[in-house]
Amino acid sequence: MTGVAVRRTVGPGTEGVTMATRIGVAGVGGRMGRLLVAEILRTPGATLAGGTVRPGGALIGQDVGRIAGLEPMGLPATDDITALAARADVLIDFTHADALEANLAAATAARTALVLGTTGLTADQEQAVAAAARAIPVVHAANFAPAVNVMLGLVRQAAAALGPEYDIEILEMHHRQKVDAPSGTAIALGRAAASGRGVVLESVMESGRHGHTGRRADGAIGFAALRGGQVVGEHSVIFAGAVEHITIGHRSFDRRIYAEGALRAALWVAGRAPGLYGMLDVLGMERP
Repeated sequence: MTGVAVRRTVGPGTEGVTMATRIGVAGVGGRMGRLLVAEILRTPGATLAGGTVRPGGALIGQDVGRIAGLEPMGLPATDDITALAARADVLIDFTHADALEANLAAATAARTALVLGTTGLTADQEQAVAAAARAIPVVHAANFAPAVNVMLGLVRQAAAALGPEYDIEILEMHHRQKVDAPSGTAIALGRAAASGRGVVLESVMESGRHGHTGRRADGAIGFAALRGGQVVGEHSVIFAGAVEHITIGHRSFDRRIYAEGALRAALWVAGRAPGLYGMLDVLGMERP
């Protein structure tokens, strides 16, 4: 991936000097955080501004490079998200919904762009993200893998073309540690399908069937969530007609693809106007 540097004035007589985009990582102790650190360090045009760890945790003060499984780099991890946001051009957050309020507040106060990949947000938290995007540029996506975002477009088109006589079922599988279900990507796929049919997902969603549920509701979009092992991510959208089925699917084999996509988003969003963006904007694809 080619890095894209952001232009900013760094002092008298330096107007027009191209500087690397300073990227802060919230949650460097997590799997995604460690991947993001490695990806930033190997990408031209990007520089690591620092990283945070869980407040009060044992990793505070430890070298970010060592936390990521790399050579030490003389950059201690901190639990001060406000200080990190202040010294970064872009903050990447793949932590937990519980940390969203503090991370949004820090990015907004510092006028720092935000790349948000945290899933399992409530409706109120989604509204908080939209409110923050009125002050800062935010890239918010359920999945940062480029092919998944192509899949979203295909699902929307298929739902519109096939019509309500085709039942839609969404199947996803993730590693056993994942705490939210259905996954954020599965919900995004459901919304894409609902958009293709001109309906709101929440009005047609069926999830977690168990026991004597009765017949499938006409027009429903069903969800099934599997958990086990260390599956990175698998998603399938099944369009089941009376005499034919079609399945649109995606498999991730390495979490690095999410880090690559998030870094691509970070380099893209640096210096943008405030607004709520998605990976379709980053990829230059038309929004529905």
